[in-house]
Amino acid sequence: MTADPAPSFDIRGRVAAVTGGYGVLGSAIARGLARAGARVAVIGRRDDAAQREADAIIHEGGEALPLVADVLDREQLLAAREQLVAKWGRIDILVNAAGGNVARARNDTISIFEIPLDAFEEVLRLNLHGTIVPTLVIAERMAADRRGTVVNISSMASLQALSGVMGYSVAKAGIDNFTRWLAVDLARRYGDGIRVNAIAPGFFLTTQNRPVLVNDDGSYTERSKNVIRQTPMGRFGRPEELLGAVQWLASDASSFVTGTTIAVDGGFSVFSGV
Repeated sequence: MTADPAPSFDIRGRVAAVTGGYGVLGSAIARGLARAGARVAVIGRRDDAAQREADAIIHEGGEALPLVADVLDREQLLAAREQLVAKWGRIDILVNAAGGNVARARNDTISIFEIPLDAFEEVLRLNLHGTIVPTLVIAERMAADRRGTVVNISSMASLQALSGVMGYSVAKAGIDNFTRWLAVDLARRYGDGIRVNAIAPGFFLTTQNRPVLVNDDGSYTERSKNVIRQTPMGRFGRPEELLGAVQWLASDASSFVTGTTIAVDGGFSVFSGV
């Protein structure tokens, strides 16, 4: 009797949509999926940035399509979805990499009571709504096909109280709950071919967080030093280190995995500090 073959990590020929696909983490994920053989749609608000990222993927020998859409605008996302399906016929993978903090919503040096409510609402919409809206648009097509996988981006801020970032923390905790809720709903309604998971990155240097992690002279701020002390591996993550978890969740190798959040954090979330 022949044993069943091991589940495959192979994603060659699959179609992936990456929102925020030209950001630091989003571009690393988009390029990594393309190098693994997926055809990648780079979705973002800026046509020039999406085009540059798509061109970079194509230059490396991959297949890419730039799509302009605001992750908070359902009509723009629907149009992008139809362009993507017209180009490649289906959507197999969605990575929700759009998001980030909002500087005026931080309270590193002031009381939380001084943060305007509209700043809190802005960071909540950017991260939580900016994950929910594209997921409901793209996953509707996946549900119709009864196959596909969604990978959301959570954060260490959803697991622990990180100073200065209340709005961002609430939004990322909401993404964790949304991931679990939608995973259950879609599996029960549309079968085991459609899955929803998330990754929770530890600390990576990005355009948005660099001002609070790196001084003008290139040295680490006190916040950075605290982060590294709390990270057993003793360093920041590299964007390409997210790829293994994303590809696993996007492939058949994780075919019985749904509703979970995978930490990619150098041990930050499990270390007590002692």
